[in-house]
Amino acid sequence: MRVRAVVAYDGTDYSGFQRQANAPTVQEALEIALEQVTQEAVSILAAGRTDAGVHAAGQVIAFDTSWRHGPKVLQRALNAVLPRDVVVRDVERAALDFHPRYDAIRRYYRYSLYNAPVRCPLARRFRLHVAKPLDVGAMQQAAQILLGEHDFAAFGQPPQGTVTIRHVFRAEWKGEAPNWAFDVEANAFLYRMVRSIVGTLLQVGQGRMSVEAFENVLASRERGQAGPTAPPHGLCLIKVLY
Repeated sequence: MRVRAVVAYDGTDYSGFQRQANAPTVQEALEIALEQVTQEAVSILAAGRTDAGVHAAGQVIAFDTSWRHGPKVLQRALNAVLPRDVVVRDVERAALDFHPRYDAIRRYYRYSLYNAPVRCPLARRFRLHVAKPLDVGAMQQAAQILLGEHDFAAFGQPPQGTVTIRHVFRAEWKGEAPNWAFDVEANAFLYRMVRSIVGTLLQVGQGRMSVEAFENVLASRERGQAGPTAPPHGLCLIKVLY
């Protein structure tokens, strides 16, 4: 049968999701656990290949197995042997042709900040510390420019092919000081697109770039016009929609 599972992980100690030859990855941890539980060599498909240090609350994977004891028993068995920073949140049977990446219609990410003069040790793994005050109102105004269908070449490169047009359905800052989060949902994302957008929005929030200049960056379609790419640890894949 083909199995669909929702996976969460703390990406701090991993070199991204996708298996690599000489570095620990989330895919490797999952496949080792699957082989241990099912006694089969299992290859995983995933909705997205998160970068090193990026987290997930709702990564979706799929794999084929001859497991005969039901999805819930498989979930419990996997969680018993997985590392503490990876967990399977849900398991269910899927259509044999289900593909977590190509069947997805939207992806929802969140980038989290801790905005205060003094850093917070409890936030260091999951929130970017920004010491200088931020004009979140200006950042919100700039974020609204992203809504709709645009060419996002200024903020990233396509994982495949050359098309850089994406449709953004949600782009907003939420929370209250010192904890802020940027929620963004789109049909698909370019490589490092969210982190590049956040890094550029921070330029707006710190008064280094106007809202109008941010709009010009988007319109330029030139990667060199965007601000610095925000670090990975503030980013989390929240949900994949089908």
